[in-house]
Amino acid sequence: MAIEEGSKVKMEYTLTLEDGTVADTNVGGAPLDFEQGKGMLIPGLEVELNGMDVGDEKEVTVAPDKAYGNVDPKAFEEIPKDKIPEDMHVLDSMLQATTPDGNTVGLRVHEIKDDTIVVDANHPFAGKTLKFNVKILDVK
Repeated sequence: MAIEEGSKVKMEYTLTLEDGTVADTNVGGAPLDFEQGKGMLIPGLEVELNGMDVGDEKEVTVAPDKAYGNVDPKAFEEIPKDKIPEDMHVLDSMLQATTPDGNTVGLRVHEIKDDTIVVDANHPFAGKTLKFNVKILDVK
């Protein structure tokens, strides 16, 4: 049974960045379970899975605009150092903040200045081309 919209899929994957760094994998662990067409995966990967069947393997390259988008310069904010815990005054530390409407957002420490810290609310993979090696384990 080939993957189509509404299929329930179990998949094994390895995600690598352009420089070859493995960013994520579930190989040797629990498979990724998702329903095709429900937006549970990034669009560029989801579309490439259509038509695949159990046992099929594929390498998929996804451009930023079909993944997590391009880096948004408006997602950077300078915050006074005293508003951020001292143990987070480290480049690439991940913080969580609550927006005025109650949503939680992840922030990455992008730059440390004398009196402020620049945080980045972009997804860590924004602006990056992603390469997935996928293997379909089950389709229902």
